[in-house]
Amino acid sequence: FPNYIFYGDTAVAKSAQLNTRYGTESLKGVLLDIHFLSLCDYLVCTFSSQICRVAYEIMQQRLVDGAWRVQPLDDVYYFGGQNAHNQRALLPNKAVWPNEFSFQRGDIIGTEGNHWDGFSKGSDKTNGQTGLYPSYKTEEIVNVAKMHAYPEVRVNVDEF
Repeated sequence: FPNYIFYGDTAVAKSAQLNTRYGTESLKGVLLDIHFLSLCDYLVCTFSSQICRVAYEIMQQRLVDGAWRVQPLDDVYYFGGQNAHNQRALLPNKAVWPNEFSFQRGDIIGTEGNHWDGFSKGSDKTNGQTGLYPSYKTEEIVNVAKMHAYPEVRVNVDEF
């Protein structure tokens, strides 16, 4: 990655070791990580760690919609009591592995999690099959809630 600069602090990384994880310095390191992650233009991390999820939530405060500025490596964004997380098949899939399922273009797939290896776990709402499927053959279905418009309120999008 010759065009990227990676920043880090080895002292903060060492404070996360098991024997020092619950100390004040470790907490400061976690808070710094969350703060700087939330300032990124694009976030690639693990939602299962909760650190990335908090950084993503803070990121939402400075962006109109940061949903397209994050790529979790292990799990989908969720919170307790949420609506189903569905995806739409962009390409058909013919199962190759025993725990994989087949689907057609346009099928709706309920996602239950990402498996780190290019596959997600889920179920096809169209044909009822469940198992693993190649994540790259699907796209997110974003449910947009209708909100009351306030035409008297002006928003300068250049500020975002």
